[in-house]
Amino acid sequence: MTLQRLTILGSTGSIGTSTLDVVARHPGRFEVFALTASRQVDLMWQQCQTFRPRHAVMVDPVAAADLAQRVRAAGLPIEVHSGAGALDEVSSHHEVDAVMAAIVGAAGLSSCLAAARAGKRLLLANKEALVVGCEVFMQAVKEGGATLLPIDSEHSAIFQSLPDDPATWDRRVDKIILTASGGPFRTLDPSRLREVTPEQACAHPNWVMGRKISVDSATMMNKALEVIEARYLFGLGPDRLEVVIHPQSVIHSMVQFRDASVVAQLGTPDMRVPIAYGLAWPERIESGAATLDFRALSAMTFEALDQAGHAERFPGLRLAWDALRAPAGTTAVLNAANEVAVAAFLERRIRFDQIHVVNLEVLAGLPPSAPACLDDLLALDAQARLRAEHTVQGLSR
Repeated sequence: MTLQRLTILGSTGSIGTSTLDVVARHPGRFEVFALTASRQVDLMWQQCQTFRPRHAVMVDPVAAADLAQRVRAAGLPIEVHSGAGALDEVSSHHEVDAVMAAIVGAAGLSSCLAAARAGKRLLLANKEALVVGCEVFMQAVKEGGATLLPIDSEHSAIFQSLPDDPATWDRRVDKIILTASGGPFRTLDPSRLREVTPEQACAHPNWVMGRKISVDSATMMNKALEVIEARYLFGLGPDRLEVVIHPQSVIHSMVQFRDASVVAQLGTPDMRVPIAYGLAWPERIESGAATLDFRALSAMTFEALDQAGHAERFPGLRLAWDALRAPAGTTAVLNAANEVAVAAFLERRIRFDQIHVVNLEVLAGLPPSAPACLDDLLALDAQARLRAEHTVQGLSR
């Protein structure tokens, strides 16, 4: 079996560490070509010692210098690089077969585009890259001949439930149904959202995730971004995308067909399952996740989003459909505003319920211009961030 050479973007995050766990279970199948991170140098050093990549990238130059010193002292044959540009290089390198894109936020867009243009197997865990890139991103995938495989549990579930031939999806599929756990505040009185702390928002009941994604799950903006991602991954219009709350997180998403039958993917809430599926597709390999014990499962329940209180608890979710029906670039504006708002909440500069206020203000005040390339996208992202920061400062006074 030929070794599959991997670049893992964001190797010190939750998706990155889970990917390395799967890789470690299959030493004869995968070779780590490059690992990248922002500034978590201690964990990166541990990963370098274990997986011996050829390249390691720390975006932060101080962290890169620290890592390089440790590598030299240990005599390891690892080239250490710094800066965001190095991410593009290890994503598009001719020796790389697959790229796990697990950098959180719009910061991962450029490296994802680089991998797409180079025709790699692109394992997309960074939903924001597609939410920001939209048509530009999908055009890069098409022109580069890349294989785009979703890693988000919901989109992986949809991909596994769809027919093999994408050309048949439009005529055979009625709608896609994304499931959502509802996060930690599914039953909280909406009037108490203003009291929510970052610690409470990051305590997800089912999944282990990073802080930003955990907050997005608590506001359901994570699901809004997933709706946008699904629109571009699967080519169905926004009126054929639906969200239902499923607190147990056993059914990860569903596809309803024209004949009213429904195909769903079930599993334990463990990201190693979609990661293993993406790494080995179209084969399946052992992931390390526990199997479902149907005898021990509690009842599986579902809640409509129009159930009492949900509209007040999760006002940001509807922005997905609004943004998809708005001019091109609107989804990029929404993503940038949300990243700034979530960071401000985690820094305790705004309240939890004000995240939505920031998003609305930026969408209303920054008419998007249709982006045609990466530079256009980055410029629009920067403008939206400035507007969002101005809004945050006004709320902080």
